[in-house]
Amino acid sequence: MWIKKMAMAVTLIAATQLASTQILFAMGSDSGSSSLVKAADPAFELGKQAIDAKDWNMAIDHMTKVVEKDPKNADAFNYLGFAHRQMGDYETAFSDYGKALAINPEHKGANEYIGEAYLKTGNLSMAEQHLAKLDEICTFGCAEYTLLKRKVAEFKAAKN
Repeated sequence: MWIKKMAMAVTLIAATQLASTQILFAMGSDSGSSSLVKAADPAFELGKQAIDAKDWNMAIDHMTKVVEKDPKNADAFNYLGFAHRQMGDYETAFSDYGKALAINPEHKGANEYIGEAYLKTGNLSMAEQHLAKLDEICTFGCAEYTLLKRKVAEFKAAKN
């Protein structure tokens, strides 16, 4: 009996750690690219801090510097899109997310955030396309899929 309890405890701990990891990576998570190397860029770190502080202009300034130095940095383009979306500049946000997805079509954060931007602009069909992409990418589920799925459901409920 104690073996069964121990196995259940280990399973619970593993599930809890997985869930926390998904939540931590939900905001703008990458798709496994070399973000650790990219994160070493001081402008990238300052940009992330500005996003955390909701200082959208500062985030845009820093992330713009990052993409000028590293035009293949999907994470920085994703954060740029996020900041522009928060400021209500959807046209630029879509452009930024598009660049992130051109670099890495399986970027979880960019797929989630562009889906949210489509919902903000009333385009449910495009949001659902990105939800389907996340469902494909996230074999065993991921926070980005769960968050966008909830936003799509809320959007649909508000329409009814």
